[in-house]
Amino acid sequence: MTTGQGTTAPPAGTDDFASAWRELQADGDVQFAPVEMPEQEPPPDWLTEFIRWLGEMLSPVGNALVDIWPVLMWVLIGAAVLAVLYFLYDTFGPGVRRRRREASQEPEWTPREGEALALLEEADRLAAAGEFDEATHLLLKRSVSQIAEARPDLVEPSSTARELAAEARLPDAARTAFALIAAPVERSLFALRKLEEADWQAARAAYADFALARKAIVA
Repeated sequence: MTTGQGTTAPPAGTDDFASAWRELQADGDVQFAPVEMPEQEPPPDWLTEFIRWLGEMLSPVGNALVDIWPVLMWVLIGAAVLAVLYFLYDTFGPGVRRRRREASQEPEWTPREGEALALLEEADRLAAAGEFDEATHLLLKRSVSQIAEARPDLVEPSSTARELAAEARLPDAARTAFALIAAPVERSLFALRKLEEADWQAARAAYADFALARKAIVA
């Protein structure tokens, strides 16, 4: 755009931009000048000497690694390949089939029949006296002890009935029994609710199904 004298007028908004720029430069909160970094104190002499000594000690190792790297690289690659092959063999090889066959041939486990019947008889006496809490709790403690005796690898000192009820290596009957026996025992111990005969009968039936049925504990 030209004026009457033939000069070119500044583009629209130029004066506003220049004014805003001057205001920004005048703002003391905005840093425009270069920041002078404070001089850093040199490290102590002992640290400098230690770094120098460490470099001298490790330099032969570094040089040796550089010299043997072409060979070392192939050794590492070969070791990685062997590790992968071993993993595949151990996961999918004939050893897996053998272990599965041995597991399937494991003898079935069940509490000794006489022991299970003696426990039921003892618990029945408690229940006959109206002590349903004690009878149900006795079933839970003894059934856990029976599992621990047969398979100590499945039961830790801190194991709970709920954990055992979720143990995949236990037979379904055992998991169901633990769940059905543990629930009323928890109500008795923690909710301070006295158990009734129906609670006892359900727990007794669950234990009998578990203890007197022949179910295998899977390895």
